Amino acid sequence: MKDEQQIGAPVCYRHPSRETYVRCTRCDRPICPDCMHEASVGFHCPECVAEARRTVRAPRTAFGGSQAGRHGYVTYTLIGVNVLVALMTVVASGAAGFSGGGLFGNFSPLHKAGAVVGLGLLDGQLAGVAVGEYWRLFTAMFLHFGLLHLGVNMWALWILGRHLEQLLGPARFLALYLVSGIGGNVAVYWLTAPNTFSVGASTAVFGLFAAIVVVNRKLGLSSSGIIGLIVINMALSFLVAFISWQGHLGGLVTGGLVALGLAYAPRQQRTPVQVAAVVAVVVLLVVLTFTRTDMLVGEAVTGALAR
Repeated sequence: MKDEQQIGAPVCYRHPSRETYVRCTRCDRPICPDCMHEASVGFHCPECVAEARRTVRAPRTAFGGSQAGRHGYVTYTLIGVNVLVALMTVVASGAAGFSGGGLFGNFSPLHKAGAVVGLGLLDGQLAGVAVGEYWRLFTAMFLHFGLLHLGVNMWALWILGRHLEQLLGPARFLALYLVSGIGGNVAVYWLTAPNTFSVGASTAVFGLFAAIVVVNRKLGLSSSGIIGLIVINMALSFLVAFISWQGHLGGLVTGGLVALGLAYAPRQQRTPVQVAAVVAVVVLLVVLTFTRTDMLVGEAVTGALAR
């Protein structure tokens, strides 16, 4: 006579005291009602649900960026920083010094320390990028001469920035903005007289103009309106005094180069190619900056010896 072994009802693998006849459709382990997570077919256990969440990729934009860009946080932050710096210049020089009759303001201590200048005298001291003040290529894009200058640039950033941030994602958009601004200031460093001072976010804004054209082309959209605005603004840059066409042109070219790298990177290796493209543009700007510095220092030394 054979012994018979009685097999009991299956129990939940997480709660052994609970009998159950329901199994996870992924791993086939028994699960009680407290452990059931409804799936498209049957139920999943907590471990399989957690594993699925780890393996599911977050949705990305058409150019590989985070969907968080739709909130526009980077655009709002950049506008806030520009406004904050403007308020700091008011405190440093007085409200009348900043408004300048509503158009151009006087130099505040912040302007003296942060504006792009190749090589010149400030308060009797040599100052400028050529003497090692390379931060000016960055800080100048957050300084403005007067309320009109600030207002026009922030309005353009508001319109262009939110659109591009949504398409590119926050990180890629921020890289585009900052590198475009620096690129425009490098152009100022090269193409203006060494003792010329220049400030403004328009170097970065013109980079955004170029980026929209590149992105629209990649998406198969028309850019005729944007191209018209670029032409008009560049014409004004050449025709109106106190507007830096050099900075606008430099920002436009730099933004276009960065946008090409972001928009046309192959999908299979998109992020590495995009990073490499941005780094390549930055390296080019560094080389141009040091080359210009060598030229200005050499000219200054030659001039001093000639005396």
